[in-house]
Amino acid sequence: MTSTQHAITTELILGGQKSGKSRRAELLARDWLAQSAHHRAVLIATGEAWDDEMRERIARHQRDRAERVPGLETVEEPHDVAAAVAQHSTVHTLVVVDCLTLWLTHWTMPLGAEAMNIEQKQALAPDWETQAAMFLVAVRKSPGPVVLVGNEIGLGVIPMGREVRAFVDALGTLNQQVAQACPRVTLMAAGLPLALKTP
Repeated sequence: MTSTQHAITTELILGGQKSGKSRRAELLARDWLAQSAHHRAVLIATGEAWDDEMRERIARHQRDRAERVPGLETVEEPHDVAAAVAQHSTVHTLVVVDCLTLWLTHWTMPLGAEAMNIEQKQALAPDWETQAAMFLVAVRKSPGPVVLVGNEIGLGVIPMGREVRAFVDALGTLNQQVAQACPRVTLMAAGLPLALKTP
């Protein structure tokens, strides 16, 4: 994948696993940093290391990012992403959020959720809706560009299990809401970008 070749603006990047969506976000950050010595780029990482494989995956991503985009700063924030965007966004700062899917997972299927009863799980829903609303406000009010990375998981068969179906629905709704807030929306497949919405 080469340079992004367009003016950098707030953008939602969707795709499947290993589709190239995170790489595209990194390229946007690299291009932003190259435009001016006054520019900064901050990655808000939403992943949490809940097992050995995830710890290694996060470490690998950190090493790869440091090589590809040395100037990209990283902030780990798995829950209050709205506050993190508001805190770090400036006219001269590009903010990358990677990824929305893990952020939704932390709110709707938190660690230990298997031990919760239905009432406890349902109690988290209003909290998630509040978080999503605050996040959309933060994106719209951001003085600088915000690049949002998320998974498109609704293209396959309808999943078995009530909770998984609810998660797929929630992610689809979140993606639609974020797409409305972004001037540019890109779908990634096999490392190739398809423009779904342009300014």
